[in-house]
Amino acid sequence: MSVLPFATVVDWEALLDAAVASLVAGIVVTLAASLAILGASTFADAQREERYGVAALGAAVAVIGLLAFAAAIAAGLYTMING
Repeated sequence: MSVLPFATVVDWEALLDAAVASLVAGIVVTLAASLAILGASTFADAQREERYGVAALGAAVAVIGLLAFAAAIAAGLYTMING
């Protein structure tokens, strides 16, 4: 018996699509969370040093990162629920 007939059971294109999607999602979610952390720490440091312009910029980066993180999580949940 040959192993070749079992290879038709695996949908290689769907497997590759899932692998690429998970890689991209992992990078995007990690980047968004990192931006949120960077912005929050920049905000805290700049506010402590009374550099309010930099603090505002840090807060904006934190909010953008947090919103991107939340959107990525929401998109993942939507995809899992609705297929």
